[in-house]
Amino acid sequence: MSVPKKRRTPSSVGKRRSHHALKKTTLNTCPQCKKAVKPHQACAFCGYYKKAEAVKVKKADNKAKKKN
Repeated sequence: MSVPKKRRTPSSVGKRRSHHALKKTTLNTCPQCKKAVKPHQACAFCGYYKKAEAVKVKKADNKAKKKN
């Protein structure tokens, strides 16, 4: 069986790894509530997508309920 003469060169390894970098996520603003949302996704805060309600969002109660 044949064996490779030498290992990969550092430049060849670097060329392969050049595509491994993370990319920034793009964010758009929601036309309804003006918060940042991912494109082509319903807004997690108001539930709107393309100026129409797509998802019903439960309103969070900020008041802490006291236990008696």
